[in-house]
Amino acid sequence: MAKQTNLQDKIYQILISLKDSKPKIWRRVLIPADSMLEELHAIIQIVMGWDDSHLHQFIKNKTYYTVKLFEDDYWNEANTIDYIEEEVGVSSLLKAKKDKMMYEYDFGDEWQHEILLEEILPVDDAITYPICIDGKRRCPPEDCGGIWGYANLLTILSQPDHEQYEDMLEWVGEDFDPEYFDKTEVNEALQSEWD
Repeated sequence: MAKQTNLQDKIYQILISLKDSKPKIWRRVLIPADSMLEELHAIIQIVMGWDDSHLHQFIKNKTYYTVKLFEDDYWNEANTIDYIEEEVGVSSLLKAKKDKMMYEYDFGDEWQHEILLEEILPVDDAITYPICIDGKRRCPPEDCGGIWGYANLLTILSQPDHEQYEDMLEWVGEDFDPEYFDKTEVNEALQSEWD
């Protein structure tokens, strides 16, 4: 994978926030500034807790970046994709502090994530990158109907006498805790992916 050599000594501190989540579901990560969009996609999937079982795209200034699914010369025209993500560096979209872009996962549920560049830092040789340094709340389950479906799910789970309570509890599991977030667990998953 091609790296941008002038950025090898820089680290991006990125805030990933799940749009419209209340209370906010978010992660703060440190990534090499020369990361490509396809690497950021993999990082987001791990730190947010998604399963990478749906399509996704990055969006910046009404320009779309995603993977090319087929070896078809007409694929881009048919799908209004502007760029292929493995060819684009994160730093070409996020150039300065406070720059933002969107990441959409699962075009059915439409999970929208705001990606904010908070800081540009020097590399710390004592840290293995990428790394999650903070976050709040569990990621919603896949295929629960987007942010509004998730809010409905939480409402049902808060009412043991609701007619759908048992079905929803069986679906998400009895140990489901929407407040759960374990940074150590997330970083172990990141390290296993990047080792």
